[in-house]
Amino acid sequence: MRPLKRTTAIALGVFAFSAAPALAIDCPIKLGGIAPLSAPGSVTGGEAQRDAMRIAVEEINAAGGVLGCQVELVVGDTEGLPEKGTALFEKLIGQDNVAAIGGGYHSSVGIAAKEVAHDKGVPVVFASTWNDQITASKLPEVFRVAPLSSEASAIYWKFAAGVPGTEKVVIVTENTDYGIPAAEETQKGLESAGLAATTFAVDIGTQDFSGIVQRVKAENPNVIIVLLTGEASLNFEQQAAENGIGPGDLPFVCDIIAAESASYWQNVPDGNYCFVGQFGLPEALYNDAAKAFAAKYKERTGKEAVESYAIEAFDSIGVLAAAIEKAGSTEGKDIIAALETIEHDGALGKVSFPYGQGNDTGAAGVEDKFWHQYLDPALMIFQYQEEGQKAGNAPIVFPDTYKTGEPQYVNQ
Repeated sequence: MRPLKRTTAIALGVFAFSAAPALAIDCPIKLGGIAPLSAPGSVTGGEAQRDAMRIAVEEINAAGGVLGCQVELVVGDTEGLPEKGTALFEKLIGQDNVAAIGGGYHSSVGIAAKEVAHDKGVPVVFASTWNDQITASKLPEVFRVAPLSSEASAIYWKFAAGVPGTEKVVIVTENTDYGIPAAEETQKGLESAGLAATTFAVDIGTQDFSGIVQRVKAENPNVIIVLLTGEASLNFEQQAAENGIGPGDLPFVCDIIAAESASYWQNVPDGNYCFVGQFGLPEALYNDAAKAFAAKYKERTGKEAVESYAIEAFDSIGVLAAAIEKAGSTEGKDIIAALETIEHDGALGKVSFPYGQGNDTGAAGVEDKFWHQYLDPALMIFQYQEEGQKAGNAPIVFPDTYKTGEPQYVNQ
């Protein structure tokens, strides 16, 4: 056992923690990081999250560490599969002895792995797993900085409902714990707006969409919304374009992975005019923490813009480190108690979790999905309006709160 050394608060930087009561802490403090780093998961998204989490730990250690200890990040590959995620949580907790876990991209992984976190009493801050039930299950150990699926779906259907002349929308989704609920919420919203909607579901990791493309085409939709994650979404978008129903042919909402411009244009060269969901503030509105992270992330990855799931992964590690420092302990119950009262100045903004054991959702009169949920994710849609355009240069077209340009509707 190594005696605690008090950390010194640094005036600059996001990771400036106040000193906590002296306790005996084993160093280094290990944090787990989960991400899909191989197929059928979203490899592009997973690599972005891994890079972001590593930057977070580097900043934490450069600022003096946590409770006098350096932080060690143990990153594992979920492959985007529930069973892999569950096994990875078992390994991180049982073998690697991590104090807490951050990151995560696929909702199916979150749905399954949260039960391991609960059984072991180890806190997890999920970065980009949207399914409402991840927090609605009200497990003490489970927190989230990503948007809720129901809230994100509302942006999609409200945008589609406002496209001039829209009568029918087709949703293409994946048969997962993210895709099915997101499609159901989106379809319900469209129908509430008086629009006809049809959903087609495919397995995660699908590459050949020829059959689905023809079925979508036969529906003769006015708008297409894609709720496929990762590389599968890029495959569908290009195959749709090759068959005359792509972003250049009709209003087309691409999956969030399209925000990674270089990968998008490489895989979807016929993808101009696509509308893309963005979750997190545009770079022009970044706070100092986000600006500092963005500079390091761009230098490390060579990218022109920062994806929302990278920022979420960065903050998932940052808020865990802040909670451990506040708790003065690496015990799960102490970290959970600290997370429930944390106000962390992260790259997303002021990260906090207002509803939990000390302020139950039922007593507060809010839905259970807001349990341990970060309540202030910025939700918007931008549009590529020039071939090869960088996401950071594309205009935000919805909603009016963040709007920087007018949408361009093809064939109208």
